[in-house]
Amino acid sequence: MNKLFDLSGKKALVTGGSRGLGRAMAQAMLEFGAETAIIGSSEQVTTTAAELSQMTGQRAVPIQADLGDRTQLQRAFDESLNQLGTLDILIVSHGVQRRAPAEEFSLENWDFVLEVNLTSMFILNQLAGRVMLAKGKGKIINIASLLSFSGGITVPAYAAAKGGVARLTMALSNEWARRGVNVNAIAPGYMNTEMNEALINNPARNQQILDRIPAARWGLPEDMKGAAVFLASAASDYVNGVIIPVDGGWMGR
Repeated sequence: MNKLFDLSGKKALVTGGSRGLGRAMAQAMLEFGAETAIIGSSEQVTTTAAELSQMTGQRAVPIQADLGDRTQLQRAFDESLNQLGTLDILIVSHGVQRRAPAEEFSLENWDFVLEVNLTSMFILNQLAGRVMLAKGKGKIINIASLLSFSGGITVPAYAAAKGGVARLTMALSNEWARRGVNVNAIAPGYMNTEMNEALINNPARNQQILDRIPAARWGLPEDMKGAAVFLASAASDYVNGVIIPVDGGWMGR
């Protein structure tokens, strides 16, 4: 049974891996045996990679890039592939948030959020897909959101992007499943991360959120590890085109 989840000898790429959910999933890849390249937008990625390498005994490769810049994205992917030699697992976990009432939401913020949260994900999926399709196997894990299923408030670009992530995941799965590449997504619930600080620090909104979560707590980055390992491993070989909520029961309420 343990072999179902063993990632020994696999090569993984995790974007947004410097902190938060991405860091936890990168750590999970390393803990289960996968050599892992981590892309982050700041110098923190170097520190994170060193810390995770020391903790797990596996090689973590830091790559700094702004994935909202398509030239930097291509360079980062090429560097990852060069460092790893091949690619078996892709986890696309980077993202940005902008908040404003819809009638005031600027086109500049709209373009920025869609580029980072959706277009760059498609490009990465496409680049990784070409490598994996040539081998006849691979695992792609996109990070969706509860807003892949609902509209949210004052986050029109983020909601549009995360809705797109869900449909993109299904569309790629429809084309690639028969060719050995599993494309799936994880939809985190309300997670105690930097992106949600505004909600966490709002007493009324924080309580509203907690009242709806059957698990009665905000999620932690570590809560993402199990789903990520499952979707990256042989345990999910017949799982295609799904969006798995990791939300403490929010979607079932």
